[in-house]
Amino acid sequence: MLHLAVRMVRSRFVALLAVACAVLGGAALVTGTGVLTESGLRSHVAAGRLAAADVVVAADQTLGVPGDLPVALPERSRVPAELVGELAALPGVTAAVGDLGFPAALVDDAGAVVPVPDPATAGHGWSSTGLATDARTQGTPPEGPAEVALSRDLAAAAGVATGDDVTVVAAGETGTWTVSALVDAPGVFFADDTAADLAAQAGAAAAGQVDLVGLRTEPGATDRVADAAADLVAGSGLVVATGDDRGDLGEPGAAAARPLLLLLSGSLGGIVLLVVGFAVAGALGVSIAGQRRELALLRAVGATPRQVRRLATDQAMVVAALAVVPGVALGFLLAGQMRRLLVDVGMLPAALPLTVSPLPGLAAVLLLAAVVWVSALGASWRTSRLPATEAVAESRTEPRSPSRVRTLVGGLLVVAATVLGTTPLFVRSDLGAALVPLAGLVGAIGAALAGPAVLRWAGDVVAPRLPAQLSAPSWLAVANLRGYTTRVAGVVSSLAMVVVFALTYVLSTTTLISAGARDLQTGTLAQHSVGAGALGGVPGDLPAEVADLPGVTAAVPTGTTTVAWEYSELGEPTVESGSALVADPAAARVLDLDVRDGALADLTGATVAVGSDVARSRDAGLGESVELVLGDGAPVEARVVAVYDRTLGFGPVVLAADLAAGHTSAGLAQQLLVRTDGSAAAREGLAALVADRPGLTLGDAAPRETSLADAPGEVWLNLATVSVLVGYLLLSIVNKLVAVTSQRRGEIAVLRLTGSTPRQVRSMMRREAAVLTGVSLAAGLALSAVPLLALGIGFLGRPWPAGPVWLAPAAALVVAAIAVLTTELPTRRALRAEPASALSHAG
Repeated sequence: MLHLAVRMVRSRFVALLAVACAVLGGAALVTGTGVLTESGLRSHVAAGRLAAADVVVAADQTLGVPGDLPVALPERSRVPAELVGELAALPGVTAAVGDLGFPAALVDDAGAVVPVPDPATAGHGWSSTGLATDARTQGTPPEGPAEVALSRDLAAAAGVATGDDVTVVAAGETGTWTVSALVDAPGVFFADDTAADLAAQAGAAAAGQVDLVGLRTEPGATDRVADAAADLVAGSGLVVATGDDRGDLGEPGAAAARPLLLLLSGSLGGIVLLVVGFAVAGALGVSIAGQRRELALLRAVGATPRQVRRLATDQAMVVAALAVVPGVALGFLLAGQMRRLLVDVGMLPAALPLTVSPLPGLAAVLLLAAVVWVSALGASWRTSRLPATEAVAESRTEPRSPSRVRTLVGGLLVVAATVLGTTPLFVRSDLGAALVPLAGLVGAIGAALAGPAVLRWAGDVVAPRLPAQLSAPSWLAVANLRGYTTRVAGVVSSLAMVVVFALTYVLSTTTLISAGARDLQTGTLAQHSVGAGALGGVPGDLPAEVADLPGVTAAVPTGTTTVAWEYSELGEPTVESGSALVADPAAARVLDLDVRDGALADLTGATVAVGSDVARSRDAGLGESVELVLGDGAPVEARVVAVYDRTLGFGPVVLAADLAAGHTSAGLAQQLLVRTDGSAAAREGLAALVADRPGLTLGDAAPRETSLADAPGEVWLNLATVSVLVGYLLLSIVNKLVAVTSQRRGEIAVLRLTGSTPRQVRSMMRREAAVLTGVSLAAGLALSAVPLLALGIGFLGRPWPAGPVWLAPAAALVVAAIAVLTTELPTRRALRAEPASALSHAG
């Protein structure tokens, strides 16, 4: 049977090429998504500056979730400093170093801040140099509060040497320090006592705390020391790491990006599987439909239904085997490009690499094999089960009555998609927007299943009402479309899916951006924002200095952190983590969050404000106590003092600055929101102050206008993903339509033998393409209408979404071009053959 399948593959090259392309592209998409998934589970940050530490002891930077993967905590959790001495006393330990990180930045002679990878943790104590491999030193260690050591790279960039006086902004304060040493380790190094004081001053670490403890061990003693350290810290919430795990403890913020890869691959996975399954099933349906004559003849000469189905699945598996290997290889390249894009848009730290192993490729092979086998089995099922004589009779036509089960399932999917598409009316959040493209895709699949019955009904209604003077090519086009509704439905559903996918995916993203920007614009009363990213945070004296400027009415520091919320959903415990705004009681002077209950002025102590949807869904109304886990893993109980509506712009939770104090890695605020009387003098005074202080930037507090060019990184990532998936869909559709048209050589030959001219045949095919284009566009717009209507009303208060106006015309142009070109070119090729010869080879 396999030998016969291989021979059929050779004779059906054009039709099976569509299957090969669908499998190749599907393998690439599945493999790329799999690499992201595996990296989210197994990737580790390089040890970096901790490379010389054989064992690292630090706080656990994950939050366990019952029945699910742990949640990463990006804010540094500290450990007691006395632990350094206890660990140093363990047998086999040659050195124990307590490491501290706090904001520090070097200013050169020109008044510019010298860039460092992470200014928020660039400052360290001198003893931290013992964690770096071969940290060669030129000079003497810093002593007292007036000396500092610099990394060689930092000193070279600033043009300074040992003995020079330099300006350093440490823990938000600017001072002059003498360079006592240059060292081959990244960062700015102070005397250990000075570093502890600076970290406490910034709020990065309290007195008597360090970030982590690094241990250097005797040769061959690493495992023994790690076990002893684990016994020593058992039950304290601390963890012990060796090998690749050390880097995760050294950079918890970078390690916390792993869940992003899981979230991204998870969100892409469902869409990818739907699209790949749709494309592969469609290509195989066309291929096997073109072989119904051969399969029917096999039934007539005694082949059993099982043998017929095995022949169909075997040839499909042969084609898949040839295409899946290069597809897997392409998938690994695609994953690398996706990581590069994530790093470029700032969604993934460069320190977090991909983990590459054969597992994603193996998973893609198994998954594609299952999809191909099921699709081929389904496509050949009817022909294999028909009686031999009926199968032969039906091999040149289509079943007159579409399957009732198929039609019913398709109708139910369309109804389900319509219901799902109304979600944005009730859920004004990222989840509500994310369900819009899913609803569109489910609706497109339902339309593909119910399409033959709907098109047959439409043909029965329209055909008798056609005008009597209709031209022969037009009459033939209508008759062909009416007589082959299954074939036409496959084409229509494929083209409609392109329209649905492009419209729902792009417009849901742009509408979410527009709604968030509208919340920000309306809710931000401040006109200006002063940032200090190059300094690691806003200096402590800056708010008072800005507030004293003429025309300034308020200067309020704000920031963001991560919060995990443990709650019960459908009786099961779950944890949701996300970004939270950090603000003090003065926030109401620069922000209007559309507070419904309570007041932002009450944000003191252990208090929070929550979004109205969160308050409803989690029973967290005004005055209620909620249990949260802060970004460093500290559990807190906070009282809700305000409930607000503008969650798309400001997030679902606002923490009191008092509550977040001491629970962030840097300790300093991230920006200063400044409200003025609107005068030019106030603006000029603020600009002059920012220009005089190195490392500060002045910008608008909220975007004045939103455009796709100003979109955040995740938007460009979504659009890149859409482009890849749409490109895959288009390639699959082009191959599918070329195969469909090529399989009609027999029909074209019969028309030629009965007197039709090549011009008349081309005219007929063009009219078919025009009808296909119109029906496909109508179906795509109809399936997109309800989700996009609900999206516009729910997020923007109007019955249309936000987004580029050219998108719908562009989609229509692409659909029309595909329909015309994939019909015109194969038709011209078929017309070049002699009719009798073409008819003898048609099958």
